[in-house]
Amino acid sequence: MKSTTNRRTALKSVVAGALGLPLSMTNVMAASQKALGPKLNGKINHSVCRWCYGKIPLETLAVEAKKIGLTSIELCGQEEWPILKQHGLTCALPWGEGLTRSLDRGFNDPKNHDELIKGFTDLIPKVQAAGYKQVICFSGNRRGMSDADGMINCAAALRKLMPLAEKHNVTLVMELLNSKVDHKDYMCDRTEWGAALCEMVGSEKFKLLYDIYHMQIMDGDVIATIRKYHRYIAHYHTGGVPGRREIDETQELNYPAIMKAIAETGYTGFVGQEFMPSRNDDLASLKQGVTICDIA
Repeated sequence: MKSTTNRRTALKSVVAGALGLPLSMTNVMAASQKALGPKLNGKINHSVCRWCYGKIPLETLAVEAKKIGLTSIELCGQEEWPILKQHGLTCALPWGEGLTRSLDRGFNDPKNHDELIKGFTDLIPKVQAAGYKQVICFSGNRRGMSDADGMINCAAALRKLMPLAEKHNVTLVMELLNSKVDHKDYMCDRTEWGAALCEMVGSEKFKLLYDIYHMQIMDGDVIATIRKYHRYIAHYHTGGVPGRREIDETQELNYPAIMKAIAETGYTGFVGQEFMPSRNDDLASLKQGVTICDIA
């Protein structure tokens, strides 16, 4: 999202109601003007983040997403899961309730542990019962805490949840967010730190959400980073840099090359489009983004 946009505010409104690129990109952009139909190339599983399209009713978004060929709408709460099911869609990355939704009050602060453990203990079985495989979580902000102490605190709480997560085959996925532009003071803001936390937790049911937009800002070297740390990554998000706008030739990342690198790691999960459309037709921008990422 752009720096002036707060995802929590956007999600509340949803629940209440949404470098120059190589020549090959020109061909991809031309293809984006054509109707995709329900079948895509299949190397990438495509999803879209609900909050980016908050002004579109979920029923409408579900219908249009299926026309584009998407099979998931993510960052949806429990009240929205039945609508997805009615349209034959999954939720690749569900959203919790209460403190489990908080980006700035997370697992790095022991004061939050009791509430977070209670919240995820209630949520994990519901995620499994809905047929979903993972749920998002957050580190929280530093507030003067060292990264080393924050990692130890996160691991202590997460380890308590791992037996339940393993029993229900649900992965807790901590999002990597930039602390330079959008989420000042957020602790899990570098891939290396997140990977070290995964090692400390020591369970395959705790992994990372690698948001390409955020990590281009913080780490750079996106493809090299993905190749190095892919075993710790359970989910990916897109977004144009700078500004979290469309992922076309208006921004600096080569998304087809990034998608190819992701596929080459053997990744079989979802890639969620999480850019804020800047044009008059939000769904045309979404369709374009999916086309760009739909590598052959």
